[in-house]
Amino acid sequence: MNWETFLAPYIQVVEELKVKLKGIRAQYEYESKHSPIEFVTARVKPISSIIDKAKRKNILLDKIEEEMQDIAGVRVVCQFVDDIYTIVTMLRERNDFEIVEEKDYIEHKKESGYRSYHMIIRYPVATIKGEKQVIAEIQIRTLAMNFWATNEHSLNYKYQGRIPSHIKSKLKRAAEAAFQLDEEMAMIKDEVQEAQRIFNQYKLTHKHKGGGSS
Repeated sequence: MNWETFLAPYIQVVEELKVKLKGIRAQYEYESKHSPIEFVTARVKPISSIIDKAKRKNILLDKIEEEMQDIAGVRVVCQFVDDIYTIVTMLRERNDFEIVEEKDYIEHKKESGYRSYHMIIRYPVATIKGEKQVIAEIQIRTLAMNFWATNEHSLNYKYQGRIPSHIKSKLKRAAEAAFQLDEEMAMIKDEVQEAQRIFNQYKLTHKHKGGGSS
């Protein structure tokens, strides 16, 4: 298999989705409104990870395109749990891709304590051979969920998916603490957003007062 040719459309998908999602964030900022998007990251799975996962899940190489849904991955990180569902609604209303599947790991957390909202989409990519439908995964989570999941991912890598039980139980407690933080922050959401609005307006007025070119 020519991996460069195979992965090119996936690279295009993550780049296009990143631009579109960052564009949404910018629109909120122009209107001095609270953006449900705090930041966006994206990656294409490394070849070694694709091969490892294919072996682990018994996926034949010629079936990877359909059966491996996270080769192209985009992560949207938010401040508040409510923001996640605002983004979900927004993505459902778009017509530049098709949503294949949704997995709500916030309402139904994983056994490990993992929380996040996953959307599997089919995204049309323009290639020199015509349009190609590429499967990609969008993960939407809060800053607290992201902090937890990043650490869990590192531990899974270290222990090759077999995290010792005493660390697992600490991780579960940490997941609950992270969610508790999200719930506490939700209670002062209006205050936080008002403070951010004031701060953003202050930044804008001082930027304009500065004027000139640097």
